[in-house]
Amino acid sequence: MIISKHFSCALIFVAFSLILLSFLSSVQAQAPKGDVYLGYSRTGTDTFYPKVGGLNGWEGALHIKLHKPFIGIEGNVSHYGLGADSTVPRTTTGLFGPRFTLGVLGPKVFAHALLGGEHSANSGGSTSISGGALAYALGGGLDIPIAPFFAWRVAGDYIHAVGSSPAGGTPARFSTGLVFRF
Repeated sequence: MIISKHFSCALIFVAFSLILLSFLSSVQAQAPKGDVYLGYSRTGTDTFYPKVGGLNGWEGALHIKLHKPFIGIEGNVSHYGLGADSTVPRTTTGLFGPRFTLGVLGPKVFAHALLGGEHSANSGGSTSISGGALAYALGGGLDIPIAPFFAWRVAGDYIHAVGSSPAGGTPARFSTGLVFRF
């Protein structure tokens, strides 16, 4: 049952990617439009491994519009577990996928479906962690304009690492930070 659920998610991702590729042919030879985001991010407890509390870190994303003004593609990187304690796992995710944005002027609401990978490791403690897994994130957010070319983002995701995320965990990610629009 779990395999079919993850297979369905992968199938949806492939379908979205094919739709995005079909729009690539309609993109004109002009400067790309989109945004760059960098901000604080926090995961829920036991998001990637059991007995690991919520992790603090950073998240960065690049969004390029493919079909004005709604459809684009997003690359997303995040790193968690910042600090000097060697028992805290360092978790890095790299995700990629379609993004749908509503709002031409002013606030923008978006949703994305991202697929990629996750790697976690720690160098000490009673619970040793080292490994990687296929990961996906489904979610969205709100960009609120604060100045020309700049906005503040608040976002949330359901994030899951296939085979690593425990059943009793909180597969959530909250992010907030600065957006530069181009």
